[in-house]
Amino acid sequence: MSVRELVVLGTASQVPTRHRNHNGYLLRWDGEGILFDPGEGTQRQMLRAGVAAHDLNRICVTHFHGDHSLGLAGVIQRINLDRVPHDITAHYPASGRHFFERLRYATAYRETVELIEEPVAADGIIARTPSHTVEARKLSHPVESYGYRITEPDGRRMLPDRLAAHGLKGPDVGRLQREGELNGVTLADVSEIRRGQRFAFVMDTRLCDGVHALADGCDMLVIESTFLDEDERLATDHGHLTAGQAARVARDAGVRHLVLTHFSQRYTDAGEFERQARAAGYEGGLTIATDLLRVPLPTRHL
Repeated sequence: MSVRELVVLGTASQVPTRHRNHNGYLLRWDGEGILFDPGEGTQRQMLRAGVAAHDLNRICVTHFHGDHSLGLAGVIQRINLDRVPHDITAHYPASGRHFFERLRYATAYRETVELIEEPVAADGIIARTPSHTVEARKLSHPVESYGYRITEPDGRRMLPDRLAAHGLKGPDVGRLQREGELNGVTLADVSEIRRGQRFAFVMDTRLCDGVHALADGCDMLVIESTFLDEDERLATDHGHLTAGQAARVARDAGVRHLVLTHFSQRYTDAGEFERQARAAGYEGGLTIATDLLRVPLPTRHL
């Protein structure tokens, strides 16, 4: 059975707390695991969440501030210690290649796994697989930062009543799907578009075009909301978003499920992030992320 879910490994911003580890997020997308922004302590959080190094296929780093990348050293060494039997691809801002290299070789260890580095230097699609594409978009932060978007290609949903009206059943349906036409009946005559699922990951950034492009039409948007709305000036000065700003992005983009995360340690009432997100007019599914939480992608629209 295919599984599409977000496994939250850490939710703190610059400073971890007693209850929030530094960042770390695993997206399970069918048989692939995509690890986003492994901050300090990610390897241990993976253990607590039941995530193995073998589950990883791709690592996506938004930028090279420590709370988003210091866990790379431990994760990479664990991948090699466990002799993961497949290649792993790493994406990160090209301007931070020297940081990645330092973290990759922070200490001595034996390399046993092919780690393929594919730095990101511009907006666009950075990877294609049979089940999805991976796209990067530049964000607005004091250091170069990119957000990521996973998009499943649109498919087609067969409509039983139309198939019956054309006398199609059994093996003929499969043949029509493969060939696109059968006895004068086209695929469009008996089916409709089934929209592919979409997921976006947006970390440290001010409001910018990249944020809106990544969020557009997503089934799930994981987005930072470091500050509450009363500290909007502080958020802008430091290249971050508030809960209300993130919620308005999701509202305007038609996001089905919003996951807010990356909270400043200055706040003790996590419920205020939810209240401000709702006050901003977002009415979809909403999760205020906590460490080790699992959030399934919304069920497809029927």
